[in-house]
Amino acid sequence: MYNPFVTLFILAIPVACIAWTVTHEEVFKEIREFCVKNSHEQKTLAGRKFFYLFTCEYCFSHYVTIFMLIITGYKLIYADWRGYFIAGFSLVWIANIYMSLYGLLRTDIKVEKTEATMKEKLLENQD
Repeated sequence: MYNPFVTLFILAIPVACIAWTVTHEEVFKEIREFCVKNSHEQKTLAGRKFFYLFTCEYCFSHYVTIFMLIITGYKLIYADWRGYFIAGFSLVWIANIYMSLYGLLRTDIKVEKTEATMKEKLLENQD
């Protein structure tokens, strides 16, 4: 059988990937913009919060985690409902660490690309 703590770090990868993709990437841009608009304009608190869930990677990762726990049956430490509870919050926590690191990495890459483009333009202007 697999080590449950290794499994935790592996299962957090698809949770982070799905949550990041839905809340940040271009492929879901129109849906996300619709949700942002409705998260501000809905008349009820429940309506605003429902649409907000699809714009926040932390919030959305809870729902992806619940789905992941249902399809895998993964539990941590305890074999009963407490195992699901602990596994759920552990997966969310690790997935959000992954997303934070990925966000920092993407920011660094964008800065480097921008600096390289600026340097190229300066060199072209000097010629």
